Amino acid sequence: MSTKYKATTTEEAYFITITTVGWIDVFTRLNQKYIITNALRYCQENKGLEIYAYVIMSSHIHLLCKATNSFILSDVIRDFKKFTSKKIINTIIEEPESRREWMLAYFRKSCEHLKRDQHYKVWQDGYHAEHIYSNSFIKQKVSYIHDNPVKDKCVSLPEDYYFSSARNYAGLEHEIEVILLDLF
Repeated sequence: MSTKYKATTTEEAYFITITTVGWIDVFTRLNQKYIITNALRYCQENKGLEIYAYVIMSSHIHLLCKATNSFILSDVIRDFKKFTSKKIINTIIEEPESRREWMLAYFRKSCEHLKRDQHYKVWQDGYHAEHIYSNSFIKQKVSYIHDNPVKDKCVSLPEDYYFSSARNYAGLEHEIEVILLDLF
């Protein structure tokens, strides 16, 4: 397997994108967004995840982060995806969801080709990780993360999008604590 876009080192920061299969808009419901925020908080508290910037879009997540305390980022992301996948499916099954049948059918079909015994596949294989190598790269990626909801026309200003660290940087109420970078 290629390591071109994988977090293969420890103690270094990465820009990471995690995407749902077929770019399905799973995170249009608050209950699904809270699955992600709760899991990210758990990873911060128990798996050494440091988050510097994030955004939860309808079909993907962007993070600027690193693993600390001898945790390996690729393991943290693997566990995050495994846990959230199960929670997302359970939420689709158990809570009101008008798209239940076609979402479950799509997620079921997405894992038919797999050799392992799996009933649903929520996330695309792997994740896209880019090693952070300079302050200008950090600024570029944080701006990209925060501007994502603006480009998607969800909000007019980055800090108006509740599920983004743009709120942290603007000193507003926020969902997840992040480590603020003093580059801004």
